[in-house]
Amino acid sequence: MSSLYVLIALLVIVIGYSVFTYFYQRKIMKNLTEEEFRAGYRKAQLIDIREPNEFEGGHILGARNIPLSQLRQRYKELRTDQPVYLYCQNAVRSGRAAQLLRKKGYTNLNCLKGGFKTWTGRIKKK
Repeated sequence: MSSLYVLIALLVIVIGYSVFTYFYQRKIMKNLTEEEFRAGYRKAQLIDIREPNEFEGGHILGARNIPLSQLRQRYKELRTDQPVYLYCQNAVRSGRAAQLLRKKGYTNLNCLKGGFKTWTGRIKKK
């Protein structure tokens, strides 16, 4: 019976953390529609946080590839005084990237709603 309580407690903790993370990410970054994203990304730092093989398969023109797995070491490549436009495959990794960048002092964080899979604009493939 006590193992059931432990399992329920763990489940409540996981759900609580997930809900907290969801609302925190919504607070620290703007989720932009494709039209809003297009309107601003040319005046900002456009960062594709997918892995290199995903980036080479196709990416938004002008994007730099800084994978989420390398962002902790490479965040200094980004300027804090300019907006940062992030995108990944489906907008999940963008939230984690925004959390990391927020801790490092970046404040103007934007994300493509739905991620690259919803992008209908021009792309570049290697």
